[in-house]
Amino acid sequence: MRIITVRIFRITAAAALSLAFASAAVAQEPAQEPPAQPEEGNDGQLVVDVTGGTRAALPIAIPVMPTPAAADTPAGNTQALGRQVAQIVATDLGNSGLFTPVGPDGLPAVSFPQVEAPDYGAFSPTGAQNLVQGFVQANGNGTLTVGCYLYDVSAQSQLARAGYVVQPRDWRRAAHRCADSIYSRLTGEGAYFDTRIVYVSETGPARRRIKRLAMMDYDGANHRFLTNGQYTVLTPRFAPDQRTITFMTYQGRDQPRVMVYEIESGRVRPLVPGPYMTFAPRYAPDSSRIIFSMAVNGNTDIYTIPVAGGTPTRLTNAPGIDTGGSYSPDGRRIVFESDRGGSQQLYVMGADGSGQRRISFGGGGYATPVWSPRGDLIAFTRTGAFQIGVMTPDGSGTRILTSGGYAEGPSWAPNGRAVMFTRGASSGQLWYVDVASGAVRQVRTPLGGSDPAWSPLRN
Repeated sequence: MRIITVRIFRITAAAALSLAFASAAVAQEPAQEPPAQPEEGNDGQLVVDVTGGTRAALPIAIPVMPTPAAADTPAGNTQALGRQVAQIVATDLGNSGLFTPVGPDGLPAVSFPQVEAPDYGAFSPTGAQNLVQGFVQANGNGTLTVGCYLYDVSAQSQLARAGYVVQPRDWRRAAHRCADSIYSRLTGEGAYFDTRIVYVSETGPARRRIKRLAMMDYDGANHRFLTNGQYTVLTPRFAPDQRTITFMTYQGRDQPRVMVYEIESGRVRPLVPGPYMTFAPRYAPDSSRIIFSMAVNGNTDIYTIPVAGGTPTRLTNAPGIDTGGSYSPDGRRIVFESDRGGSQQLYVMGADGSGQRRISFGGGGYATPVWSPRGDLIAFTRTGAFQIGVMTPDGSGTRILTSGGYAEGPSWAPNGRAVMFTRGASSGQLWYVDVASGAVRQVRTPLGGSDPAWSPLRN
């Protein structure tokens, strides 16, 4: 499945588009430590200032997107899609906590020719500093084109424009891509809206809990189950190349076992054959290996193994339980949790197991560490109070992101600015917090949910 990203140069009244293919890659910004303070920058850009608090979110107008000619498609009529695309863009930007969307309802209607020639005066009274306009067009070959334009209202200038040619079933992805392009242009940050979540869907009483592997878009749309509930699943993780998912199961056994799920074929296979307990899997940044824990002769240590299988390589050899390993984005270091010192704490070591040292020293326990894709922070669960926090890789700058409501199991968005987690001790729910703004949002799921893992940006 492919989305074609195009640069839009001109729209005519007859809807003739002159298109040139453009790269969809978004460069990562250098690592910075939140919290963030948005303020007006040069060239219409929202500057993220990490030295202070958070100012009011930036108002941005997003009217309904017109169509050059109303047409019925498998996804619906293009007029209705124009409203739905605008609403998704508004929701995405609002969920970041950095923007206050105005519209689509209550804003002046935009004609198709005005998409490229905005009536700035019509939007000045809204107080919005920026304006998002676009269109939805049905193409002769059965595809859709979603245009996306960003304007500076006060300067009356265009800041960005792009188009996405998609199959009708992928119209929501085009809306997320539009929101991603606006978010990145105005903040300088990487994108994260066109992503998926794999998680554990839960239902039933506590003693007979049914736990199924499920996957959905980051906002809860396009939900589907990957397993049927015949066996319990826990701790799913996306491969960076998005070809496989690894998770732990109790399938047909009294002890945990790490499995690998192949997304395209649906095939499931054990990661490590043999009688030992294996759990807490996570991928290396290049998707070539999986780090996991294995209990052998009464001692639990961290191992690594190629995704395709083979002989595990042992990385730790200390009394107690070593688990929860997570690679740094460059693959050179690993953060993990261990009770070797008497309480559950975080440690960092080289990718080969060398140089193990403790980095957490606060009160209480620390668990489920995961390295940010930016490399600047490590997210963790603060046990006891069950809160989500972050710290730098040397253990300094500890900051708690959540308050109240049993929270655990953080997973980073691909841009390193948002963390998804489970909230609720009995019937879990999925939430995420924007590390830059502190905004917290719930992701709706059909049933209870736990153990979320955020995918990279989709291909």
